[in-house]
Amino acid sequence: QVPFVESGGGLVQPGGSLRLSCVVSGGFFRFFSMGWYRQAPGKQRESVASITSGGGSTNYADSVKGRFVISRDNVKRTVYLQMNSLKPEDTSVYYCNEDPATSYWGQGTQVTVSS
Repeated sequence: QVPFVESGGGLVQPGGSLRLSCVVSGGFFRFFSMGWYRQAPGKQRESVASITSGGGSTNYADSVKGRFVISRDNVKRTVYLQMNSLKPEDTSVYYCNEDPATSYWGQGTQVTVSS
């Protein structure tokens, strides 16, 4: 069973918004910090945002601070990434995972920011 199933990506114009979702399998979701990561072609995967198990604390990469918001619903075992004011440099495949990340990765969801 794939532990992380991401969705919500797509093609959006610069300045637009998208909301990503990630459903996590297993019954221990509420105990783990979670993160969103992204990988652009030819680049290493990087951390974008993270959130603690109870949702009380979040962290963001400098490149997305003030534009992206991470949140979670422990009942639905889902973590979200609200992305606003998108820029072409945000174009990547976005993944969710625990924080720190495990070695298991989902298929990700493609986000393309282009006019």
